[in-house]
Amino acid sequence: MAKSGGKFKLKYGDREIRLELEEKNIISILSAQKTKGLRNPSAKLEQLLAKPINNPSLQQLIREKNAKKFLIIVNDITRPTPYHILLPPLLKELDRIGIEREDIAFLIATGAHRGHTQEENRRVFGERLTSSYHFVNHQCDQDHLIDLGKMKSGNRLLVNPIINQVDFIVTTGVIVPHYIAGFSGGRKSILPGICGRETIEKNHAHMIHPQAVTGNLQGNPAHEEMMEVAEKVTVDFNVNVVTDENGDIIAIVAGELNESWLKGVQICQDTYFTPISKKADVVFVSAGGYPKDINIYQAQKALDNAFQAVKPGGTIVLVAECREGLGNSVFKQWIEEAHSIKDIEERLKERFVLGGHKAYAIAKIAKEVDIILLSSLSKRQVKKLFMTPAEDMKQAINMVREKHGPDFQSYLIPYGSTVLPQKIK
Repeated sequence: MAKSGGKFKLKYGDREIRLELEEKNIISILSAQKTKGLRNPSAKLEQLLAKPINNPSLQQLIREKNAKKFLIIVNDITRPTPYHILLPPLLKELDRIGIEREDIAFLIATGAHRGHTQEENRRVFGERLTSSYHFVNHQCDQDHLIDLGKMKSGNRLLVNPIINQVDFIVTTGVIVPHYIAGFSGGRKSILPGICGRETIEKNHAHMIHPQAVTGNLQGNPAHEEMMEVAEKVTVDFNVNVVTDENGDIIAIVAGELNESWLKGVQICQDTYFTPISKKADVVFVSAGGYPKDINIYQAQKALDNAFQAVKPGGTIVLVAECREGLGNSVFKQWIEEAHSIKDIEERLKERFVLGGHKAYAIAKIAKEVDIILLSSLSKRQVKKLFMTPAEDMKQAINMVREKHGPDFQSYLIPYGSTVLPQKIK
């Protein structure tokens, strides 16, 4: 976000929206801690492949397992990950060890999201890799998912059958705060990444648990079940990154799944947890532009984080283009069919449905504060989301002044999908 006096720019899709406020209306701008990006992230990853966290070298691990067939699990387009930096050193090392290209497959961990198009594969992974390696979209509803039995919770573990066709599994991804699992990355590549819809839904149903919240792992049943699943599937190696608000890599962790991921989580906390001394009347928040605001289903993460910084009865002004509309089809259906916030609350408590959980997450916030949305959605769609549409930022500010008066106090969060405000007690 650029700033000049009381003038700001918030990302909206591929462009920016201007915001002008008087200094008296701004408590502060909530951003990630200023951290220098790695000077040579590729070299850092090469070092970690030779000396990983809590693991022998990648080469030694492969030899010990006598592994011949490899699976690299990668994020989908909704979770921006710098694969142009991560994948070349990893593939170079596999090539050096003597692994043939045809023995390496990429599984796109879509969870319950739609699969990638070929164009999206090229955009995320590059033309050279997509033409040289086999990329497969996970499909959570496919008939031939394998059943690995019941977990401690009693939930069934349904997972992509490709795991039985390989000898060595590598998970990759980015670590950011997550509104149910505490943090993304690590074990989330498996659950929800490559699991069946039933397994994903049962896991996400933990969202009503008081400990299943952004930035928390302690006593978080969603996280604990994800760890259990990753152990059952047997992840052999993990590569995760922490990025800054511009997507530049500030840390790479690699090695044994749990230890490497937890080290990355600590770096993520130090970077994105932002202390606040008080809550504000208003929070102006951007999801961070495309693809984080590709649809309202994804932009909800920014709404959830902004909610941590606003007073009860306050207002959140959310900037999110939503070029693909509402997103998930079940979510869209729930929003269309609901006549009130109470409808959604009662429906989810009666039966948890993936997609409906996002409707619940939005409704839960809309019940406590007013939400003004600047987006490409129709006015009708915005109102069905229990939000108020604004044609531009000027209109949004007028609404804020009308409700809170000319001396309202506000926070600005330019990258709301990752920055997590935390009130100092």
